[in-house]
Amino acid sequence: MFADPPEITNVTAASGANGWRFDVTIAHPDTGWDHYADGWRIETEDGQVLGTRILAHPHVNEQPFTRSLANVWIPPEITTIYLRSKDNIDGWSKTAVAFELP
Repeated sequence: MFADPPEITNVTAASGANGWRFDVTIAHPDTGWDHYADGWRIETEDGQVLGTRILAHPHVNEQPFTRSLANVWIPPEITTIYLRSKDNIDGWSKTAVAFELP
C-alpha cells in the first residue's frame, strides 16, 4: 500500500544569468531513515526532466522544509513547469504540481 507522497506546498522561482533557481517546500510525515521524502524534480508537460534535487536525509523534526536547486536551464518557450516529489519507499508521485514561471 502506498502512503501519501511528499506534498509540495510552496514553490518560488527566479531567473538569473546561469538559469533558474527554484525553492521548493515539501511536507511529508518522515519517520526516519525507514521512510522519508528523498527528492523532487522539475519536468516539462510531456515529462522531460529538467532538474532533480536529491534529499540525502530525513527531515523528521523539520516539517515542512524548503530546499533549493539552482542553474536549471528552462527552454524560453516553456512558461509552465511541473514539479514531482519522491520518497524512498513509494518512489515518484503519480501527480505533478503545475507552476507558472514568473
